Order: sequence, then structure tokens, then C-alpha cells
Amino acid sequence: MTRTVLVTGDPTAVPAVAAATALHAAGRGLRTLLLAADDPHRMVDELLGARLGAAATEVDDNLWAARIEEQQAFRNAVAALDGKLRTGFDLLGVEPLEPDELTALPGTRQLALLRALRVPADHYDLVVAAAPPPAELTMALALPEQLDRYLTRLLPEQRQAARALRPLLAAVAGVPMPADWLYSARAWVGGELAATRQVIESSRTSVRLAVDAGSCSVPALRRAAAGLALFGHRLDAVVAHRALPAAALDSPDPWLAEQARREQGRLAAIALDVPVLTADQGTAGLPELAAQLYGAGAGPEPSERWPWTAEDRLAEDGVLLWRLAAPGADRADLELMRRGDELVIGIGAYRRILPLPGALRRCTVAGAALRAGELTLRFAPDPDLWPTGR
Repeated sequence: MTRTVLVTGDPTAVPAVAAATALHAAGRGLRTLLLAADDPHRMVDELLGARLGAAATEVDDNLWAARIEEQQAFRNAVAALDGKLRTGFDLLGVEPLEPDELTALPGTRQLALLRALRVPADHYDLVVAAAPPPAELTMALALPEQLDRYLTRLLPEQRQAARALRPLLAAVAGVPMPADWLYSARAWVGGELAATRQVIESSRTSVRLAVDAGSCSVPALRRAAAGLALFGHRLDAVVAHRALPAAALDSPDPWLAEQARREQGRLAAIALDVPVLTADQGTAGLPELAAQLYGAGAGPEPSERWPWTAEDRLAEDGVLLWRLAAPGADRADLELMRRGDELVIGIGAYRRILPLPGALRRCTVAGAALRAGELTLRFAPDPDLWPTGR
């Protein structure tokens, strides 16, 4: 499967880090696609010395690049939907919009990014995206799961099994039943969401945080990592761009030496259990930046640790444990609530609803703890629901 790296973080650092990452991979013989997904000022174009468009253009050996055109992506999406919803338009008496009338709506860019990540596996070995800032990227990556949940609640697939009974039900109930076109559209949307989730939830997809070494906020960086982890997205590295050279620590200028010490302290405090890669301010171009960050190696790989694990401690402690990776999470930002067979987890501005595994649905919540970047939930069997003899 194609490897995908989503570079997010400081808008001044992301284009250079993404371009250098793609150039490094192409130099190692990997067929690489660089996507300018959030680059309103065409900084990626300037770095590559080429004007990018919606179609991928080869800019170097093994390196292709494209930018996500928000307006064109919106028109393409509407054109694809028009064929699915034409029957509904006719029933409602709605006149479809002409292509010239269409202007991109809020959220189009995020949806276009998700669609662009679904490249054919035989075309590229690696896709690198200069992605939106962490908060925007996190919500974009969470969107397919959220939409899938809404579709399941509002238009469950099980209802399609009663298709043969709809005429009879309509006669008995006296109300029209949903038309086949609605379920056809639901099936198409469900397929699109499944294909997108296959990419973004793959173990071959990871996020790389790029920050300005001189001005990054460690608390903000840790909150960004916690939000991504809540939705199960793997962080593979933090890249500190435009760092002071190591020699600055021994500078005879006390102000410069103090700035270097503070910078080193900030980078050491990140502590997200991933490599922290640094590039000096003096890097002259993309090849030198790539060499400083990755050397001759392959670069960071996504963690193999799954974000959710379960542990049976019934024999020892009488509880079942559910462990959730939460690097960077702060206890003060954490919210937990059980809602029937679901667990609602909030970390700061982010909120996710997780279905409980079958065994945990027959338990009561006995406690929770957040330690060392891991949230551990304790579940005690409910005597009224737990099987006898277990």
C-alpha cells in the first residue's frame, strides 16, 4: 500500500518540510507525489520552481507535484453527486445548479484533501501532503468516521432488506416509503467514505508536525498531538525548522547563547515519544534541508503501536482494562462520559464517540487514569449482565 505522510504545523515551516521530505524520498528511488493541500501563497511552487496545477506534474526524477484547486474540486464533487441525486431533484422539482453558478463552500478544501489522498497504489510509492494546520487537519481526518456514523443512524443499511415489502408497508401505513434512489445514493456515499477511511486509518499513514524552532509553543504542540491521537492518527516525528546551530550554545554573545539554551529546552520538553528532527537556519535549499533532516536513511516510520488495546485483568484485579494512546494529553482537558454502549471522550476542543467492545458493554466503568501519554479505563463486570461462571 502507498505510504502517506501528512505534514502539518506552522504554516511557515510546512511547505519547506513537505517539499524536502518528498525530494528526499524521490532521491531514494520512490515514486513520490507532493500535494500542496494548504498553500494559498504558492510557497511550494516557489520552492520547486514550477507552477503547480490540479494535474500532477513531474518536477524532478521520481517526483510529481500538484496543488488542490478548491474551486475545481467542488465542481467535480457536485458533478459526481448530480448523477446520484438527479431523481431526487426531479421529485422535489429542484433545478440543479449549472457549473458556472458553483462556488466552493466552507469545508471543500478539507474534503478535496481527503479525496486527493486516494491515489492508485500502482502509481506512487509515497504521497506527501503539505496539509492544513493541526486543528483543521484533525477535524478533516475525523470527518469520514463522523459522517459514517450519521449515515448508519439515519439510513441504516438493514432497511434495504425490506425493499420488497415497501409497497405493502406504504399501503398499510398510508405514507410513501423512501425511494430506491435514496438508498442508492447512501450506498455510493458509504463506499466513498469506506475508501477514504481505508487510506487515512491505514498503518502506512502518519502525521509529521513541522514547527518553527524559535517560536513554537510546546503546550500547543502537545495539544495538537493529543487531538490527533484521539482519532487514532499516528505521529511519526516532530520537525523543528530554522533552529539555531549547535555552535550558538557556546557563542561569546550572551544573548545568542541564552536563546540557544531556551530553544534546546523547548525541544527537549516536547516529549511525545517520537524523533525530534532539527534543521538549522542556514540551510540553503531543499536538498540541504532534506539532508539535514533525514541524512541517507529512509526517514521516520509510523509507530506500530495500535491506539486502542484491551487487557483482561479479571483473574488478578477483577477488571477489564481499555488502554487508549493519548500522547500530549493533559488531565485538565480530559472529559469522559458513557452513553449506553458508547464512550464519549473529549480532549480539549476535540470530541470522539467510540463504540464499546462487546465485553465492555456488559460492564460498569470503575475508574480511569491518565499516565505517561496513555489513558487507561477500568471496567468491572455488571453482575446482572455478565455471563454466569465467568
